[in-house]
Amino acid sequence: MDELRFRAAMLCLVLDSRAVVHAEEVLYCNYLRAEMAPIHFGSLVYDYQAMDVIGPFDLIGSGGRFILDAVSFFTDIDRKLIDRAPEFVFHHIGETLDPVRLLTSSLVVNPTDTLDDCPELDYLLVGGPNIKDFKLSPRYAEFIRRHVAAGKIVFTTCTGAAVLASTGVLDGKRATINNLEYEFARKQYPKVKWTKETKWVVDGNIWTGSGAVAGMDMFAHWFKESFGLDLLTEASKGLDYEPRDINGLFKVFPQRYDENGVQLSTLVLP
Repeated sequence: MDELRFRAAMLCLVLDSRAVVHAEEVLYCNYLRAEMAPIHFGSLVYDYQAMDVIGPFDLIGSGGRFILDAVSFFTDIDRKLIDRAPEFVFHHIGETLDPVRLLTSSLVVNPTDTLDDCPELDYLLVGGPNIKDFKLSPRYAEFIRRHVAAGKIVFTTCTGAAVLASTGVLDGKRATINNLEYEFARKQYPKVKWTKETKWVVDGNIWTGSGAVAGMDMFAHWFKESFGLDLLTEASKGLDYEPRDINGLFKVFPQRYDENGVQLSTLVLP
């Protein structure tokens, strides 16, 4: 299915750039679109920092077909771009359906699924709790191990990397974590190749982001590489958000300057 998504996206990019498009090419592009199943993202519900999960999910959701279609009522968005946008389904997975109070913001999450009835995920996001006393449940740990063993991508934000490390799947791999907890994690999980040189680290199918906002930047990079800069730009406009690159620099979007060389706001908002 990932290959179909890629082929559809690339074909649409080619067709959009051409003056003459044959009917059979349009039909094939529409066929590929029809074959693009929704992308299922999941997060495990426990007392994580709210921003760790809500931020990344809101960002990529803002670049999804449902939100772009809604926003197009207020501003001009190319219909072809909306048609090319992914469709996301977000799953907040609990051991039960009992509400869980998050670590920050007094937010309470009602799980949408349990470990027993959650559909197969394409991607998993592990948010960051207070790792000083946090203990991951054995069932959550096994869920993570199965996801990673299947070769599917798992993302962590902030101290979520320590949660992942507690399952053993980070042993021997490069990873990063929030700078404030870096030394704690390095001592607690010495088999992990911890680094804080970049805002996020990719090692195989494991993506680890440092702080909560760096996690959003990591997701912005993944979204851009998966669906294109144009869709990321539309997602970012809706949030009035500018992502940073892996080194923490504002180089993801082209910078704008006036005739006197004075830097302007990067995003052109309606």
